[in-house]
Amino acid sequence: MQPANPRILTINGGSSSIKFALFEAADSLRRILEGGIEGIGQPEATWRVTGVDQTDTASRAMAAPDHTVAVGVVMDWIEARSGREALTAVGHRVVHGGPKYSQPQRITAEMVEELHRLSPFDPEHLPEEILLTEAFHHRFPDLAQVACFDTAFHHNLPRVARLLPIPRRYEAQGVRRYGFHGLSYAFLMGELARLAGAETAHGRVILAHLGNGASLAAVRDGDPVDTSMSFTPAAGVPMSTRSGDLDPGLVWYLTRTEKMSAKQFNEMVNFQSGLLGVSETSSDMRALLDRETQDVRATEAVALFCYQVKKWIGAFAAALGGLDTLVFAGGIGENAPTVRARICDGLGFLGIELDEQRNGAPAGVISAAASRATVRVIRTDEEWMIAKTVCRVLGLGCNKEK
Repeated sequence: MQPANPRILTINGGSSSIKFALFEAADSLRRILEGGIEGIGQPEATWRVTGVDQTDTASRAMAAPDHTVAVGVVMDWIEARSGREALTAVGHRVVHGGPKYSQPQRITAEMVEELHRLSPFDPEHLPEEILLTEAFHHRFPDLAQVACFDTAFHHNLPRVARLLPIPRRYEAQGVRRYGFHGLSYAFLMGELARLAGAETAHGRVILAHLGNGASLAAVRDGDPVDTSMSFTPAAGVPMSTRSGDLDPGLVWYLTRTEKMSAKQFNEMVNFQSGLLGVSETSSDMRALLDRETQDVRATEAVALFCYQVKKWIGAFAAALGGLDTLVFAGGIGENAPTVRARICDGLGFLGIELDEQRNGAPAGVISAAASRATVRVIRTDEEWMIAKTVCRVLGLGCNKEK
């Protein structure tokens, strides 16, 4: 039997994980449960789910050699819990929309074909994300599915920010700055308007989504002005295992000195670099902060991360002509006050002054009363944003904000 209100499942597929959440849509969205499978492709993966109903809450080890097996487990669990007819729609985070997809839309066979053609734009994410949509269509052929593109937020970047300084002919092939974390940024801008008012959200805003993947976005008058990630999510600031910006001459140097192939270079900059590469021990900021006093490599990894984020804040403040609001979000941005303090240290010339006690809080305004720029921590919620987008695309109501 179908539930009284529409139910929306959100799917956020990563290179080695699947996160999901189930929402009930009435006047507003109500999260019923959330969970995920981590460690896909590893010898042992972890299944976890947390629900409003405590009987839904569980965690266990499982075998998930690939995304096909993993999504099958998710679908089996949802079907066993709620029945085959319980879902109204599925919303998928799709990392890259390429030059064609700038708005969320219902997934069709034609879109899936086009996404296959776009796979070279993001070979680390798109193939698995396509597989997830196909798996749901195979199991639930009549279920509506909506693609929510992580590049959409940045689609209307000013041309000067979109252009890459390479031969112009590549632009015709779709090679440009796209930017990512768009679902997070769209949510953060909505929350900023809700918490501080529309005038603040239309000011000069820098958003710092700092997690395993990390990027920053500059926003003015509610519109994106620039962002640190570029054609791929490997650009910008150093991340957990991604390098961020590098000298392109390294490709030729490593080809000559180590016979490194393009595939090996891509593997290095996406999975062996960043915090992991510099520390040689961990990609986890928490572990590195714990080891700082004993291991200079951990110290340098944290210092490099904070320094590079600080540089991008300064650059974006220049692009914006000043700064009114800085927002921290993401796993590191929300949960590492030490990192926030180090990033903001020395940014007094931008009007940033943190309040030490406020900075220790998990969310809210963390700047001092005398700070000319307001610094906030806002917990991002990509899953809620996906569900909200599905409601809008399919006309399901749920018009109230959080």
